[in-house]
Amino acid sequence: MYVGTLSFDLLLGDVRSLKEKRSVVRPIVAELRRAYAVSVAEVGDQDLHRRAEIGLAVVSGDTGHLVDVLDRCERWVAARPEVELLSVRRRIHGDDE
Repeated sequence: MYVGTLSFDLLLGDVRSLKEKRSVVRPIVAELRRAYAVSVAEVGDQDLHRRAEIGLAVVSGDTGHLVDVLDRCERWVAARPEVELLSVRRRIHGDDE
C-alpha cells in the first residue's frame, strides 16, 4: 500500500474577505474530490484571506497510479487562473518504511 500527499500553498487573486476566500477555495476542493477521487481539504492559513493551504491524499496499491493521480492534481491546480501556486510539497509513503 502506498499513500501520496500533496500540500499546495496558494496565493489568491483579488480576494478581500474570508467570505470571498471561501468562494474561491471551496470549488477547488470540491472539484479535486469529484474529478480525482482524492481526500482533500483546506488545512492551513484559514485566517488569512489571500493565502490558502490545501492538503490532498491518495491511497493506492500501485506507485505508478499514485504518481499519475498526484501529477494530474498538481497540473489541475497550477492551471487555475484564480490562484497562483506558490509551492507544492509532495510525499509518498510505502509499506517498506
